[in-house]
Amino acid sequence: MKFVMTQAVCQEGMDLLDDKTEVYIADNPDPNNYLNEMEDADALIVRIAKCDGEAIEKSKNLKVIGRTGVGYDTVDVKAATKRGIPVIITPGANNRSVAEHAIAMIFALSKNLYECQTELCKGNWEIRGAKKAFELEHKKIGIVGLGAIGRETAKIAKGCGMEVAGYDPFMKQDQVEALGAKYYGDLKELLADMDIVSIHVPLTEDTRNMITKDELKLMKKTALLINCSRGGIIDEKDLVEALKAGEIAGAGLDTFCTEPLCVGDEMLSCPNLIVTPHSAAQTREAVIKMATMCVNGCLSILEGKKWPYVADPSVYDHEKWKDSEWANL
Repeated sequence: MKFVMTQAVCQEGMDLLDDKTEVYIADNPDPNNYLNEMEDADALIVRIAKCDGEAIEKSKNLKVIGRTGVGYDTVDVKAATKRGIPVIITPGANNRSVAEHAIAMIFALSKNLYECQTELCKGNWEIRGAKKAFELEHKKIGIVGLGAIGRETAKIAKGCGMEVAGYDPFMKQDQVEALGAKYYGDLKELLADMDIVSIHVPLTEDTRNMITKDELKLMKKTALLINCSRGGIIDEKDLVEALKAGEIAGAGLDTFCTEPLCVGDEMLSCPNLIVTPHSAAQTREAVIKMATMCVNGCLSILEGKKWPYVADPSVYDHEKWKDSEWANL
């Protein structure tokens, strides 16, 4: 049995593989660059990387693809499903980690921490009077996408005394209200009303460029915008222009259209913007949970058992999965 990994998972994940398992660690984000290793691979684990249809088609022995995370926009799921190859994901493994990161960005922006430190290090004590800091209690936060991470973010925000609202086109009003959130059926209305907006949706054709200059103009000039989901949901150029023009007060981004972010990217010198290197899910706890869940899922598939946490459940309609049993979790 052979595993190929774009990058190594943590030791706890590696420990689940026995001595009979061959492991090739590429330290390269594109399997097309090592197709000789992919030819006889049974499993591919994709971390900060991609796997397109060409790599899948040329990996004739491939039986499963694992993603250490919940996003799978970098994997050609359609091509994998066509061949009956499940794409394993790890829902729930990083919920708390990402939610805490989003809230941390909100705290940092609301207290103007980054600018205060930067200016203080230059000797500017008077930055304390910038009048940008504000309290979060009673502020309205709109959660865009009330999946597991969005719900966890809402829970923490509520504990901080914020008034929570939610927009999710896949949820009915009673479902949103059952979470203790005010229901919004229109994204634009939510954007206009909120003091803080935190985005927690996957990147799809429907969510790409969900936030552009038109949406940003609807927001309060005192509002904050947080994105710990995927790059491409916010038009980055429009966001930079809005921040420079003072159309919104601040933003926090953990994900970007192009990763890694280039040193000269204008976002790195944009005012009132906090950026982190797609690290929201990289706490010690989340890394271990994602790795072990991903490896266990891949091993179950290789044993001929259906694993429930897959990007496209219709993969099990493929003839190769006929009469197969489900894995015991």
